[in-house]
Amino acid sequence: MDPRAPKGTMDILPPESARRRRVVEAALSLFGAYGYREIETPIFEHTEVFARGIGEGTDIVQKEMFTFVDKGGRSLTLRPEATAGVARAFVQHRLDTSGLPVKLYYHGPMFRHERPQAGRFRQFSQLGVELMGSASPGSDAEVIALCAEFFAGLGVKVDLVMNSVGDAECRPAYVEALKGYLEQNLDGLCEDCRRRARANPLRVLDCKAPKCSGVVKGAPELGEYLCEACRSHREAVEGLLEAAGVSFRRDGRLVRGLDYYTRTVFEFQDPELGGQNALAAGGRYDHLVEELGGKPTPAVGFSIGLDRVMLAGPETGEEADGGVYVVAIGDEARPKAFALAQKLRKAGIRADLDHMGRSAKAQMREADREGFRLVAIVGEEELEGGFVTLRDLESGSQERVNEDALVEEAAGRLRGAAWGAG
Repeated sequence: MDPRAPKGTMDILPPESARRRRVVEAALSLFGAYGYREIETPIFEHTEVFARGIGEGTDIVQKEMFTFVDKGGRSLTLRPEATAGVARAFVQHRLDTSGLPVKLYYHGPMFRHERPQAGRFRQFSQLGVELMGSASPGSDAEVIALCAEFFAGLGVKVDLVMNSVGDAECRPAYVEALKGYLEQNLDGLCEDCRRRARANPLRVLDCKAPKCSGVVKGAPELGEYLCEACRSHREAVEGLLEAAGVSFRRDGRLVRGLDYYTRTVFEFQDPELGGQNALAAGGRYDHLVEELGGKPTPAVGFSIGLDRVMLAGPETGEEADGGVYVVAIGDEARPKAFALAQKLRKAGIRADLDHMGRSAKAQMREADREGFRLVAIVGEEELEGGFVTLRDLESGSQERVNEDALVEEAAGRLRGAAWGAG
């Protein structure tokens, strides 16, 4: 047996797991403050949900999905992204009947069969929001401002890059112009992009291969082909962000790698991360719900790549030291130590004790190593007197505390109160 995790996956160990948890908790708290509520969808869906939703011509559908046939002969796919599944759930459960807009957030693992590299794994974690039911530029601006606030709260410096990819009225003319340009420059494209140039030209603009960069830089820009409605929408979104103090720059060749986007698309990029520098991305998708069998429902959202965010060095703070380590001196003290640890835990105080038969001195070292603020010592004298010796590992001070007062005294000390203040 090979004891290593499968290629493209990773184990997340302490203390990194605690740092990630704090980032997730910060995000979920912020999502809630903006009025979003949690949705949890299955990690696999019928393959058609992604094929129709994301687009048959995308790299995700053609090359990156983990697809399998179940025992009933149904084709299922591990979710490569969350938005299509959320839209499917919106249709299935008729979430529009409870009033619009519907504001949802999610977090969890996604799966893509990609070449593993820094910040990109075959199993990866995403967090995101979806605002469904509103075509207003204000909903675009809200989700973008929310994402910007998330990064600001973590102290992560990002560049917000935006574009409009138009809609069904104006995009076809751009696609034809782009196709003509690419046909004239096929020799400068990678093998995949030569195929894309004919089947799905917009995907060439999203290619990260160095060979294609020169051709992409010379390609026509979408903004030159926008209809008046899309142009007005873009200007309204940008005006709202400017009024809110959210900085951005426009990139006329930003398209994102999913076919369901209309009008607004955006990325939050960390230029220090090289080619894979998008920490979060999203946009408007006004036809996805309809494509999956629902009523026409405009929507907008974003997803955050947690693995890449962690590479950017977020300011998460340190895991708060504290709690009580119960030290048992001698075997006779261990039942009492166990009971006291349970009492502290039931009161919501972090507590632990030795399970390895260590000496008292070794238990004290363990308490310090694990970041405990206090130790409650139980020995022969403490058992006879019905008290514990409570020691502060920061100051070195200690006092005898009656067993019945341990929870109150420990809680007060952990809050920074003086000895004996309760």
